[in-house]
Amino acid sequence: MYPINEIFCSLQGEGEKTGTVSVFIRMSGCNLRCAFCDTDHQSHTMMSAPEIVEQVMRYPCAPLIVLTGGEPALHVDTALIQALKLTGKTIAIETNGTLPLPNGIDWVTLSPKTAFQGGEALPCIITSCDELKVVYTGQNLNQYDHIKAQQRFLQPCYVDDPKQRLLGLQATVKAVLDNPQWRLSLQTHKLLGIR
Repeated sequence: MYPINEIFCSLQGEGEKTGTVSVFIRMSGCNLRCAFCDTDHQSHTMMSAPEIVEQVMRYPCAPLIVLTGGEPALHVDTALIQALKLTGKTIAIETNGTLPLPNGIDWVTLSPKTAFQGGEALPCIITSCDELKVVYTGQNLNQYDHIKAQQRFLQPCYVDDPKQRLLGLQATVKAVLDNPQWRLSLQTHKLLGIR
C-alpha cells in the first residue's frame, strides 16, 4: 500500500519534459522539510499498486507518469514500478536524492535540497541522473559538479511576493548566462495557473 496525496493529469511544468501531458502520482511524506515545499504531507489515501494503475489508466493519452511528492523514494518500490510498466507509459521520478531508487525508472529528475534550510538534514546520495534540477537562491553551483546529468537546469525559487519573485528570476537568468552548462527552467504550470 502506498500513501497517495493525489493522482491527476496535467502538463509537466518544469525541466526537460516541460509541456508533456503527464499523469502525476503525488505521494505524501518527505524526509526533508524545505520551507518552499508545496505538498500537504499529512493528506493521503492508502492505495494498492493495482488501484494506482487503474487511476493512471483514466488518462490513456498521457505518455508520461511522474512520481513526485514529498519524496516519492520513501515509498516507491520494485512492485509499484513493475505494475506501472504495464501501462506502457514512460515512468519518471522527481527526487531529492537522499534515498536509493528501485530499478526500472525511465527518467530521473534529481533536485538536491542540501543548500536550503530544512533540506540540509540528509546528504544527497544519488550522483547520476537524467536531469539535475536545482532550485536556485544564489548558492554556489560548484557543489553540484560531481553529479553526472544529461541536462542541468536552474529554476528560480517560487515565492508569493511578485517583487521577490522577479529578483529571484533575474538572479537565476544571470547565473545561467554566467554558467552556460546550465539551462533555465521555469515553473510554467504556476505561470499558466494549472496544476
